Amino acid sequence: MFSLGFAGTIIVIAVVLVISGVKIVREYERAVILRLGRLVSSRGPGLVYVIPFVEQMYKIDLRTITLDVPSQDVITRDNVSVKVSAVLYFRVIDPALAVTEVQNYLYASSQLAQTTLRSVCGQAHLDELLAERDRLNEQLQEIIDTSTEPWGIKVMMVEIKHIDLPPELQRAMARQAEAERLRRAKVISAEGEYQAAARLGEAAAVMEKEQVAVQLRMLQTLSQVGTEKNHTVIVPFPVDLIRALVGGAQKA
Repeated sequence: MFSLGFAGTIIVIAVVLVISGVKIVREYERAVILRLGRLVSSRGPGLVYVIPFVEQMYKIDLRTITLDVPSQDVITRDNVSVKVSAVLYFRVIDPALAVTEVQNYLYASSQLAQTTLRSVCGQAHLDELLAERDRLNEQLQEIIDTSTEPWGIKVMMVEIKHIDLPPELQRAMARQAEAERLRRAKVISAEGEYQAAARLGEAAAVMEKEQVAVQLRMLQTLSQVGTEKNHTVIVPFPVDLIRALVGGAQKA
């Protein structure tokens, strides 16, 4: 009886060990297997068997990971202190390298993104940081992707999310923007006056050649004045006409 009970216990333990080695790997995961400390292969998706006490399994997610890069204190090239935050999109393309080449690829990628963000933004002027985000994003993506390639990680995109400026700098930029708008308004007004003066000069040249046009313009002005309730009306009289009348009287 004792021998049968011991044998049954052994069988139960063996069955439990066999069942415990059965693992399920999802479609977006891969199982990296280490057998006695040595890399064997990457398995999955589906049903995977891991030999108990002999093999060790690490599950790696292959989906795109969104990683927030915390706000970093950056001093730009023109000595302006700002805070810059970003977001990093990457995915694991080689699960074996992500397990064997780096201890924690999420933490390592976060630290690398923070240091790269400070370095790249510190080499740019404030105007470039505000106006050329696309170029800086591409530069960040290229540097981080090159550094994480040995870890089996592909950086898909890096986006600068927010740039926090000091309050005094915000007020100075607001005053600068207002001055720029006033300058543009004055330039537009001066340009309009210049075009109006040019048109008036062209009209005067035409009227100088055609005396009838002067008379028609005077009559048109009188008709416009007549529609209003005015007690006093000043009628312009052409000097050339006065001269002609005076000359005719002298000849007579």
